[in-house]
Amino acid sequence: MADPKGFLTTGREVAKTRPVAERVKDWNEVYVPGSLLPIISKQAGRCMDCGIPFCHNGCPLGNLIPEWNDYAYREDWTAAAERLHATNNFPEFTGRLCPAPCESACVLGINQPAVTIKNVEVSIIDKAWDSGDVTPQPPERLSGKTVAVIGSGPAGLAAAQQLTRAGHTVVVYERADRIGGLLRYGIPEFKMEKSHINRRIEQMRLEGTKFRTGVEIGQDIDAAKLRRRYDAVVIAAGATVSRDLPVPGRELNGVHFAMEYLPLANKVQEGDLTVPPITAEGKHVVVIGGGDTGADCVGTAHRQGAASVTQLEIMPKPGEERNANQPWPTFPMLYKVTSAHEEGGERVYSVSTTHFEGDEDGNVQALHLVEVEFKDGKLEQKPGTERRLPAQLVTLAMGFTGTDQSNGLVQQFGLELDQRGNVARDESYATNVDGVFVAGDAGRGQSLIVWAIAEGRSAARGVDRYLTGTSALPAPVRPTDRALLV
Repeated sequence: MADPKGFLTTGREVAKTRPVAERVKDWNEVYVPGSLLPIISKQAGRCMDCGIPFCHNGCPLGNLIPEWNDYAYREDWTAAAERLHATNNFPEFTGRLCPAPCESACVLGINQPAVTIKNVEVSIIDKAWDSGDVTPQPPERLSGKTVAVIGSGPAGLAAAQQLTRAGHTVVVYERADRIGGLLRYGIPEFKMEKSHINRRIEQMRLEGTKFRTGVEIGQDIDAAKLRRRYDAVVIAAGATVSRDLPVPGRELNGVHFAMEYLPLANKVQEGDLTVPPITAEGKHVVVIGGGDTGADCVGTAHRQGAASVTQLEIMPKPGEERNANQPWPTFPMLYKVTSAHEEGGERVYSVSTTHFEGDEDGNVQALHLVEVEFKDGKLEQKPGTERRLPAQLVTLAMGFTGTDQSNGLVQQFGLELDQRGNVARDESYATNVDGVFVAGDAGRGQSLIVWAIAEGRSAARGVDRYLTGTSALPAPVRPTDRALLV
């Protein structure tokens, strides 16, 4: 146990954010650099090293949280990093982007603020990079087997790194011009600077993983031919089909999916563009969807100089405390104020968009909405609550409905889909096509980054067993597993 009295004597402290007036003028991460260093060892000491650590159950990666908390408390950062990497290929990603279901499951959280697990995690890995403890781990020998990984998001990268370290020759195919998937073009720079991706990619290159960008399987390369070229294939293409809003005026200029809007802002930060083709500058912006992607649109609009930002959510406003049907240690739906929300804008709950209004040139100029309420388990409109919001830019951030079938990948492989439109797979992550496996959102549906990495690691084990008959790779989860966060 780290500090036997830590949870009694030390209060919860989290990373400090930079002043709003400062950070909305740039795209750097919102946190004050180095703000965790003076406090993180004591924060790790709040861990009680529970007899039954429910934080393990909250995290699909099976992170050894009490162990690396103990090392962090003792400031043995090298040992802490080793324990962290034992279950997670990319803790610098999860430490910045995961909503931390482990903290919701923390035993201390029953009647006190939970341990700052996420802050401890990111502190350990940042120290590991700074001290040179993160090094390439090339395999001792090659197996002679080849694997293609389709998609370079967290699931694809995790699978690729695990398989490369197992001795297989792995090539990652990415249809975008850079590696990283949604980590690269879906996550704004202010949430995670892309230097964190770049140095992991370099580590993987030195380990032997090969990368091919600007190649879309199903379009540039026939999927069936790809299967014949490699001994195995892992599909980690994500669930990239955005949920649409089929209301009058949807066709107007200025109404865009979030994933049309966000990547262009990241393109500017990469130096590809000077000004994004879709910008919030000087415009009244409405974001439809109250989740993390919607918050990303809010923060991006602030930095682009929007005249106003309004975020709409069809569901009621969540409470600030757990309700009876979401008891500890489940992952509760709570009212959350992200860094983007701290920066301004209005959040409106229990409303539904009825139609968009355009000008004579076909550009959106307003959005009409109505309040809704649950009646007999169904959402119904409340008469007399209609109103109009000015809107010159609308982003649709309402989630995703499944993997992309428009590029021919699913059809060319001959893949079977489940009832939700995801690629069907068995306990080993194998699809109905021999030698073809699926991991992450493509098989699971839209989910968390920790699930993506866990599934990438698990699929790698399935591939390794398929190629060699056995595997020493870990298998954190099965496709049928459902952690308490689901």
